[in-house]
Amino acid sequence: MQTNMLVRFFATVSFLIVASLQAQSASITIDLVTTFVYPQTGVQTHPQKINTGGDIAGEIILSTGETRGFVRLRNGSFSSPIIDPNEDGFLTDVRAINDSRLIAGYYILSSLAHGFFLSGNTYTDFNIPDALNTYIDCLNNAGDVAGSVDFISGNQGYINVDGNVTLFAPPGAVTVGSFGINNLNQIAGDYVDTSSLTHGFFRNSDGTFIAPIDYPGSTQTILFGINDKGWMVGRYVDLSGVTHGLFMVLPGRFVTYDFPDSTFTSLNGINNQGIICGRYLDSAGVEHGLIARARKTTD
Repeated sequence: MQTNMLVRFFATVSFLIVASLQAQSASITIDLVTTFVYPQTGVQTHPQKINTGGDIAGEIILSTGETRGFVRLRNGSFSSPIIDPNEDGFLTDVRAINDSRLIAGYYILSSLAHGFFLSGNTYTDFNIPDALNTYIDCLNNAGDVAGSVDFISGNQGYINVDGNVTLFAPPGAVTVGSFGINNLNQIAGDYVDTSSLTHGFFRNSDGTFIAPIDYPGSTQTILFGINDKGWMVGRYVDLSGVTHGLFMVLPGRFVTYDFPDSTFTSLNGINNQGIICGRYLDSAGVEHGLIARARKTTD
């Protein structure tokens, strides 16, 4: 009975999405808006998520190897480096920002990861009970978060809704990364299977999965962001080892985006207006942030 219900679920979802796409009679084009780097010498700039207002949260990697968080406001101004006061001098990773400008991420203390929220100037820890490591990787407007967690017994994904934590893993997963959550509590992410292959996944709010998700011919597919339309972004690696930015709509409509002359492009966050944040690697080995726009074009 349970198998039949899942089959009917996937068939219904696929039918509705295909019907919607046919009714739209449109394709998606990705247009570059601008690029940026954090205004500090010798940093790698890694945007992670973008809110409805266009504010971007992410991380910078210093030449010393330290990781610090940042926020880039829509007007182009940057915060000072964000450092959780409890970390021990090596890593504070900002992963998400919502429309209230609540910030979330994780920091390292004594080689263990702890989730945190930052509201204004106030830091609040978030840890899954009995976990060795708790990573917050995404955040929605209700303050619900998702990420991954390490126990002595192994790694799992999690979602925290109104203080209620649910652990999960796609079928066949060894490790899980839950990188994007929308306001419907749908999650986009990736997992590594027993053959050490990396696939994308979609987890619906009722706990059902669509997995694996693989760009055709890729050796690795990762999904990082999802908006309320179900538009997802990420990246994939082709057979030549080149990393491409990826936009997709279920059940399998893919669009590739490459920053010109770069061998590494990653799309990491997307808001409900279709504005995307991501990064690319230039010929000098410097990683820059990028902002792009996904728009429908008539077939």
